[in-house]
Amino acid sequence: MSDLTKSAAAPAEAAAGGQLPEPQVKVEKREKSRSLWSDAWRDLRTNWIFMVSAVLILLLLVISAFPGLFTSVDPDARDLAGHYLAKPQLGKVFSEGWLGYDAQGQSVYARMIYGTRASVMVGLGTTVAVTVFGGLVGLLAGYFGGWMDALLSRLTDMFMGIPFLLGAMVMLNAFQERTILVVIGALAFLGWTQTARVMRGSVITVKQADYVLAARALGAGTRRILFKHILPNAIAPVIVVATISLGVYIAAEATLSFLGLGLTSGVSWGADISAGGNSIRVAQHIIVFPSILLSIAVLSFIMLGEAVRNALDPKMR
Repeated sequence: MSDLTKSAAAPAEAAAGGQLPEPQVKVEKREKSRSLWSDAWRDLRTNWIFMVSAVLILLLLVISAFPGLFTSVDPDARDLAGHYLAKPQLGKVFSEGWLGYDAQGQSVYARMIYGTRASVMVGLGTTVAVTVFGGLVGLLAGYFGGWMDALLSRLTDMFMGIPFLLGAMVMLNAFQERTILVVIGALAFLGWTQTARVMRGSVITVKQADYVLAARALGAGTRRILFKHILPNAIAPVIVVATISLGVYIAAEATLSFLGLGLTSGVSWGADISAGGNSIRVAQHIIVFPSILLSIAVLSFIMLGEAVRNALDPKMR
């Protein structure tokens, strides 16, 4: 019997008296699909700019939350007799006189540490308020359209016509006691417009997606569509804007304090830089060191926002 005949007769014999051999099925493992956020996190972990800025921001948050861990000196303690405009002692790292003293005999290092809390709190508080209010305005305008979009868009344009710093100066000048909440309210009152416009454009794009149309066809309510389907997929550009704007708000608070229209209580980098201007010819360290720390804080948040933008935007890959 030939090989061809044997191979043809083998299945018949197996069906008559034996069992058919089990078929061998090859199971291929499919790679688990990644979402936009997991894909972005994968890119951010390998981005050295993101890692450096994240470490610096984490350090600033720790300093603002626990300033006593970095210095035991009272920032308001004065010693004019012994420390008037004393030069920095850079060899004594993290000591009381490490970065010198100001015209009031106060430790520059201690005031820088305690000034971090005010700047970070103003930046974070303003960013949260701007993101919530501006995001809600943009969400409603972009989803409903029509007369609501026209009304909210014109309101946004009206506020965008107000100069940011000038408007904040006018508002804060009306308060005798300018606390952190007052400064946050003034900055948020004028700074929500960019977030609203970014959210509106993102919502207009997302609401035309197939999954939104399918949810609407299945009878999903407006609240479910907005907060379950549209908001999670439209929030990415807003997060990028909020991260970058946080550094801008820290710089704005320092600018207002430098002009004498910022915080009236507590320690602020801008107020210390302004006070050091009178002694700039004989004691430059009073201005230099707080300015360096302010620049590092602002640059860290801007770098973080740029890294997040590159990770979340597929066009940047």
